[in-house]
This record gives sequence, structure tokens and C-alpha cells, in this order.
Amino acid sequence: MTAAICLGALALCGLVMLLLYGRELRRMAVFLRTRESHSNGRMTTEMPGPGFVEMARAVNETLDGMEAERREAAAERRQFQRDLASLSHDIRTPLMGAAGYVALAGDEADPARRAHYLAAATARLGDMEGLLDQLFAYARANDPEVDFDRRPVGVLPVLAAVLTGQFPAFEERGWEPAVRFADEAFTVEADEEALVRIFENLVSNALRYGAAAPVITQEGCRLTFANAVADPASIDPDRLFERFYRADTARAQGGAGLGLAVVASLAAALDTTVSARLDDDELAITLEFPSDQNHVWARVEA
Repeated sequence: MTAAICLGALALCGLVMLLLYGRELRRMAVFLRTRESHSNGRMTTEMPGPGFVEMARAVNETLDGMEAERREAAAERRQFQRDLASLSHDIRTPLMGAAGYVALAGDEADPARRAHYLAAATARLGDMEGLLDQLFAYARANDPEVDFDRRPVGVLPVLAAVLTGQFPAFEERGWEPAVRFADEAFTVEADEEALVRIFENLVSNALRYGAAAPVITQEGCRLTFANAVADPASIDPDRLFERFYRADTARAQGGAGLGLAVVASLAAALDTTVSARLDDDELAITLEFPSDQNHVWARVEA
């Protein structure tokens, strides 16, 4: 008789606990269904014991993670809108300038002045073409569907070709870039077109914003482009590779702030790290290629 009573009491207690557990679970479910996405509401539990407490903690951690992702996405959207506004301005400025010079040329009777206006319009259109080219390169570098053609590429010949292409700009400034390779046969596994773009952007950046000829140094798997800059205080090395970032002095010299962003994206696609440091008035940008034997060779074998 006593045993039956005990069993009955245990069964009743179990039933009560099941009812309480069920009610608590339903309450939690209602909280999740009715909670607004922007709410700061937290899940609580009225049941004792570690099980429900851990469940509530896990749910709150998940909600916190979702909220952080929502805020990050919102910040990215705002930044994207600012970038679009900046890009629109950067495209519209040379386009309007070109249109203005064409209009002046149309009204000009003097052949020499007409030629001057048309040359100025062509230069503005060239600026816009360069911007669109950088945009295309940035989009391609960040497209996961793009398959880069990796093969052994000699670094020094590619760099020499890029520097030769920029010879008129160096001559105009009276600069002679210094190239110092510890191993002139230094070879990496890379997409040659992407490597050319990386070098072109780094050299163009030095020409546009530098205060002296660049010094390009290779040691081991590192290739460093260093040059003096006129206003080092205006440069934030931690932001140099951000999309559309321009230092204060760079804003007055044009450009959309995409060149180094393209460098960073292409480098990442080639499993290469890129970093920047500022030592006094010298800006140094370093590419570090993969060091394992599957990617880098110290010598090109015949």
C-alpha cells in the first residue's frame, strides 16, 4: 500500500514537472516568435535547474550574434552608399570637365586653342577610363568565380616591364627608381596579368603620391616598395587598402582610392599578404609571397 502511494506520488510529481516544463517551453517559443528583430529583449527562464538556464543563455548568445551581424550589415550598407556617392562624384567630375572643354572647343575659332581644349577633354576622359578600369579590376579581384591562371612567373622581368612602361612619368619627375633584388631569378606561382596589375598600381601610387623615387627591394619571399611621402601625418597605414580610402593629401590629387584596394584583393586571391608601414616620412608597402615549395622557387630551372 505504502509503495503504491509512493509510486502514485512520484507519477503525480512527474506529471506536474512535465506540465511545468511544457508551459516553460511554450513560453520560450512564444518569446522567440513574437520578439521583434530590432528588440533588445532577452530570454529568461522561470524554471530552476541548469538545463533551462543553459538553454536561455544559448538562445541569448545566438540573438546577440544575430544582432551583431545585423548591425555589421547595416554599417556595410551605409558604407556602400557613401562609396557609391563618392564614386558617382569621381566619375561625374572628369565627365563634366570633358563636356565643358568640348563645348569650348566647339565655340573656339582659333585652331591652336581648339586643339588645346580637345586635348584637355581627352585627358579628362582618360581619367574616367582609368577609374573605370580600376573598378573592373577591383570587381574581378573580388569575384569568387574568377579562375586565376597560376604558373611560375619571374618577378624581376615583370617588374622591369612595368617600370619601363612608366619611364616617361619617372623622367618627367627626374626620378630613377632603385631596384635591389637579392635573387634576380626570384620566381613565384601567380597569375601574370594579376601580378602586372599589382605592380602597376604600386608604382602608380608611388608616382602619384610619393615625394621621391621608389626603392624596390626583394629579400626572400618579400618584395617591398618604399618611397618618401610629402605629408606622412595624413596617411593611415591601417586603412590604405580600404576601398575608396584616400589620405587627405591624395584628395587634392584626384584618384578614387581604388588602386591599393585592388592590390590587396589581387594579393589575397594569389595567397599573398600585403602590408604597409610608415617610418618617419617613408611609406613601405610589402608583398609577402607564399614560402612553401609549391608556390615559390628561388631559381628558375631550365
